[in-house]
Amino acid sequence: MNSLKPLFISLKAAQTVLVQKSRLQKEAALQGAADAIDSYRGEIIKANSVDVEKARRDGMRESLVDRLLLNDSRIDSIIEGIRTVIRLDDPVGRVKAGWKTPDGLLIEQVAVPLGTIAIIYESRPNVTVDSFCLAYKAGCSILLRGSSSALNSNKVLVTAIKKGLENGGGVPESVELADSGDRNEIDEILEARGLIDAVLPRGGHELIRRVTENARIPVIETGEGNCHIYVDTGSDIPGAVDIIENAKIQKPGACNAVETVLVHRDSLAALMPLLVKRLAGRVELHCDRASTSAAGVFPEGLVIKAVTEEDWSTEFLDYILAIKTVDSLDEAINHINKYSTRNSEAILTRDINRAQEFCTRVDSACVYVNASTRFTDGAVFGFGAELGISTQKFHVRGPMGLDALTSVKYRIIGSGQIRA
Repeated sequence: MNSLKPLFISLKAAQTVLVQKSRLQKEAALQGAADAIDSYRGEIIKANSVDVEKARRDGMRESLVDRLLLNDSRIDSIIEGIRTVIRLDDPVGRVKAGWKTPDGLLIEQVAVPLGTIAIIYESRPNVTVDSFCLAYKAGCSILLRGSSSALNSNKVLVTAIKKGLENGGGVPESVELADSGDRNEIDEILEARGLIDAVLPRGGHELIRRVTENARIPVIETGEGNCHIYVDTGSDIPGAVDIIENAKIQKPGACNAVETVLVHRDSLAALMPLLVKRLAGRVELHCDRASTSAAGVFPEGLVIKAVTEEDWSTEFLDYILAIKTVDSLDEAINHINKYSTRNSEAILTRDINRAQEFCTRVDSACVYVNASTRFTDGAVFGFGAELGISTQKFHVRGPMGLDALTSVKYRIIGSGQIRA
């Protein structure tokens, strides 16, 4: 493996050029990138098919293969994401606050680019484009380090991006791909003090643990998604079944898919027969005794297993759902705060006071009332794209858009003042 240091140096130099670009210049370059991805569409899909075939040969679960897959529809979505980012306000230079001191100094808090960043991520070649376009609009250069499973896809995507930036009068050197596939690349990135301003890990538990435990540069941590839905007493049961089905099945490999459903004992008898009928043949249920008993006659194709303690802390990323019976809202909240990865949690209830208590006490980045957890997404939140979902509390939390890639500086304007 060749050293990544020349790329670090080049990216840092490119960022000093990019920061001088106007909003219109950055948006013209991003439009060039969107057009180039469209023109490279056939090559992207061809390269992606190689990655997908290899993933299946290597035994990757289909729910994870789905995260890797690109097709015309998904490329259309990627391009539309860039166009949405183009339409968003430029965060750079925005005065976030301003005031005057008794000495007559005007102090302004101004948004500035975070600098040169690196993102280390698994599968999901769409993250390559999402991360690039957000970084570019925010005036940041970016090093992309995807997983080996998406290497062919990422190479073609970055080739298209750089060509598009060139065509659009942008700064092609502001985006680079670490493409050796060597795991030692990660260690070199994590030790790049003075060259990389921040690193974002986006993936499973082991990747995030490795980055957070070994980084010598600042980390913006994106977490796993052990997400919960609590079905309260007196809930709209048919509506609850619809929401649970969507949160589990719509994209089970996503970090905002539900993994555990907590059911108030008073709702168990009404919910379980409908839920098992809806999920039979599609989802393996890991149930406690009470929820198993309440399921009634098992429909054909239903798989129910006895839930284990390990299930409560597992991000399945698959067609598996754990179910636990609780006796109170308090018990549900305590369970969530014990086992959650602080991503997304939901309460299904008709009681506004209980909904408010849930939202106040559950310590997660996103809390929902009567809606699927699958909405935790930068594009859905109006950010155009996202770098990931931050589950930490410093700097940024939740889906990360343009503002997550900015810091602040203070601009102080005087008229000759000196301090006594």
